[in-house]
Amino acid sequence: QLQLVESGGGLMQPGGSLRLSCTAPGFTVDYYAINWFRQAPGKEREGVSCIDNTGDSITDSVKGRFTISRDIAKNTVYLQMNSLKFEDTGVYYCAATINRCNRGFRVGMNYWGKGTLVTVSS
Repeated sequence: QLQLVESGGGLMQPGGSLRLSCTAPGFTVDYYAINWFRQAPGKEREGVSCIDNTGDSITDSVKGRFTISRDIAKNTVYLQMNSLKFEDTGVYYCAATINRCNRGFRVGMNYWGKGTLVTVSS
């Protein structure tokens, strides 16, 4: 079973920045749409951002603060998170789907990572 690998999480103060990375051993990120999800304690998982060969999308709650990008040569997708807020705390997962980003976050994902924890605290 192929699996994505996230890294880059950690503890950060409000207003700080983190960059998450998602690598895909065994397959190429440009073949799939790569999504970032997050799950805060006690809350449902929510879609954050997506990138594919046609473009990218980002959810309204992080627009202007988070940016998604990818490096095909490194087979890695990044989530740059700036101006972090307390409510950004959660486990961040990346997931790959053959569906395009314009289908939204509720489509089925083919592969998932195990997640990386982001904690925003003073």
